[in-house]
Amino acid sequence: MAGSLQEQLVKAGLASEQQLKQTKSKKRKQKRAGGDSAGAAQRRQAEQAAAEKRQRDQELNRKRDEEAKRKAEEIALWQLVRDHRIPRSDGDTAYNFSDGKALKRLYVSAEQHRDLVAGKTAIVRHDDFYELVPAAVAERIAEVDAAAVLVHNRDNPDEGDDEYAEYKVPDDLMW
Repeated sequence: MAGSLQEQLVKAGLASEQQLKQTKSKKRKQKRAGGDSAGAAQRRQAEQAAAEKRQRDQELNRKRDEEAKRKAEEIALWQLVRDHRIPRSDGDTAYNFSDGKALKRLYVSAEQHRDLVAGKTAIVRHDDFYELVPAAVAERIAEVDAAAVLVHNRDNPDEGDDEYAEYKVPDDLMW
């Protein structure tokens, strides 16, 4: 009994040659169709994996760019403070200020103290040190990193709006 079952059925007269050919062609078509769907599924998976990889790579590149931009801004601020700091070597007046929860003291000259109070100069944190800088520089620093500017006295126009301004104090009032 050599041969396939189909050939044996043809020899026995239970099936014709025509039926044998039709059955073989149907099997080939099913095999091809099944192979194509499996291949298509694999292609879809590969395309999906490639799309996910591209998305992860884009996100990673975006994070790297943001980090590089942040470092460049930090370096620019450092150079800005270094180039515009006001020397305070002859300081004899203590100026107290807060850095977070800590109270700090900076010795400045009497003129620098007046400028700090008037808002012409400001105190900024530069690495682990404190520096005096002009008010314009402090404003530029505050645009990028507001936490770096520790002391900058500014006139608030809202404070001028006194709710009792319309009530006049008599000139002859004695305290």
